[in-house]
Amino acid sequence: MIKANVILDYSKWKNKIKNPNNYLKKKLNKLSKIPYFKKKKQEFSILLTNSRKMKNLNFKFRRKNKPTDVLSFQSNDSVYIGDIAISYEIINKRSKLSNFFLEFDKIWIHGYFHLIGYDHKKLKDFKKMSKKENLVLNYFHKIN
Repeated sequence: MIKANVILDYSKWKNKIKNPNNYLKKKLNKLSKIPYFKKKKQEFSILLTNSRKMKNLNFKFRRKNKPTDVLSFQSNDSVYIGDIAISYEIINKRSKLSNFFLEFDKIWIHGYFHLIGYDHKKLKDFKKMSKKENLVLNYFHKIN
């Protein structure tokens, strides 16, 4: 079972996702039905925050003085795999062209894949990671 501990650090998230804990629990239950994820015993935390906090975290850990959409902090533990932080403002802005839930799912899935060891420093790694993310996203949203 894959489990997420949701930390709500910015109240505007509740304007879009009434109960973030339940929302992610349902998504992770669905994810657990995909054969690759079926037997995974993993736990991670997800911080739902704002761009100001993301800018601070991005500077503290990556020396980049700007907000970002998502940050992932991988753990060395086999069960507790790490932490993800996500910016409300960036997701909300992107969702003006699509859908808030779709944009949110894209971002937390991206962060999750970083936690399980994927990266996109090289083009071939980017393609591999993107393909897997899109498979999960299509499973959630039935996109063509």
